[in-house]
Amino acid sequence: MRIIIIGAGKVGYTLAENLSKEGNNVIIIDKNPETLGRADENLDVMTIKGSGASTKVLMEADIKHTDLLIAVTSYDEVNMVCCLTAKKLGAAFTIARIRDPEYAEELTMLKEEIDIDMVINPEQAAAEEIARVLNFPTAINVENFAKGRVRMVELKIKSDMSIIGMTLDEVSHKISSSLLVGAIIRDKEVIIPNGDFLIQENDDLYIIGKTSNVLNFCKGLDDKYHKTRNVMIVGGGRIAYYLTNLLYEMDMKVKIIEINREKCKTLSEVLPDTLIIHGDGTDEELLLSENLGDMDGFISMTGIDEENLMSALLAKQNGVKKVFTKTSRSNYINIVKSLGIDGVIIPKLITANQILKYVRGKAIESLYKLEEGQAEIIEFIVGAKSKFINIPLKKLNLPVDTIITTIIRRNEIIIPHGDDVIKKGDSVIVIIKNNSVSNLDEILNSVSGGIQSELQSSIKKLGNIINM
Repeated sequence: MRIIIIGAGKVGYTLAENLSKEGNNVIIIDKNPETLGRADENLDVMTIKGSGASTKVLMEADIKHTDLLIAVTSYDEVNMVCCLTAKKLGAAFTIARIRDPEYAEELTMLKEEIDIDMVINPEQAAAEEIARVLNFPTAINVENFAKGRVRMVELKIKSDMSIIGMTLDEVSHKISSSLLVGAIIRDKEVIIPNGDFLIQENDDLYIIGKTSNVLNFCKGLDDKYHKTRNVMIVGGGRIAYYLTNLLYEMDMKVKIIEINREKCKTLSEVLPDTLIIHGDGTDEELLLSENLGDMDGFISMTGIDEENLMSALLAKQNGVKKVFTKTSRSNYINIVKSLGIDGVIIPKLITANQILKYVRGKAIESLYKLEEGQAEIIEFIVGAKSKFINIPLKKLNLPVDTIITTIIRRNEIIIPHGDDVIKKGDSVIVIIKNNSVSNLDEILNSVSGGIQSELQSSIKKLGNIINM
């Protein structure tokens, strides 16, 4: 696919990195020579200096033969103009990053009037992710599948949890057979486990099942389980605004600490029922005076990663049960988690997952990457011509490290066994390691390998050399 990305900032760079790795032909447009130089030096992409809203620049990028244009500059209005211009000049599809809360209420109309195919809002998506996790106090990450009927929960196994030392088969028989442990992260490696796998302290388990069953399982693991009621947020940016509105709908009380006085005034106007405190979120004395120790949840998300980490560590030290921090650096994830922080929010990665799902096609309903892309959890819609239909799962020649975790059929949620079959129209959730696919049948195609696969790979490499 030929893709133009306008804006080479954090989001644009991450998108270009992921999309080029998947074999797409990526062109980046930006006015800033420094950000363009970084992309040109580190990524397999083409770069063009200029404005993405300029007809001349877009024509230079061959917009007429472009499959997708993604506008992710810092300005919503520029992104909208880029998409409008691109569509007029012949781009097949467009995606715009639109973050302003005022526009968020008018997205349906904007999409129709400007003919934008997809709108992404990283801050709103990050807020939704945090809200989901706060609703599952034991979890460190929660993802929705099948429009919320199926949940994937990431759990950190702690020393007081009863399932330590159990095999997955024992967990299924003794605790719950209505759930599936689809993946485990141990020592930064993603493992697709079998029934004999032994659970150890500090493992990260990815558990998939019906939402109510997952919630009951989480409650059963934690003797001190209680619903999140009071949340403190440090940093009054867009994520804080979106998150506060979501948490109020979930009957949680929110307190926001923001160092910028003008932001405090604005937040007081748009969130009249929220306590807004003007102050430094890294000041332990201030945090303690605002009853930090009584909080059920704490989220630090200023624009400075180091300050976020300091605030999060103070919260953890003072006994807050669920602590999250925002960072712009994906290589910080494991370092931050090793310090005892429960979760890390990286808006650019959330955005990348959303767009990767769109790029791979309509057969994919949801997509989530594990441990820096080592594995993916993908929800597929099964078409009428799929090779999977009506074949017992035990007879499918699935690749190593691939597992079908859930089948959703109308109102039925199935944790499948060997005799179950997939039918037309089903939603199927699959975990696949070290492979990127666009539809369910590609999983079977990836098994072939051998001499034929090596020959095709050699021919492709020869073609690339000839075209250089």
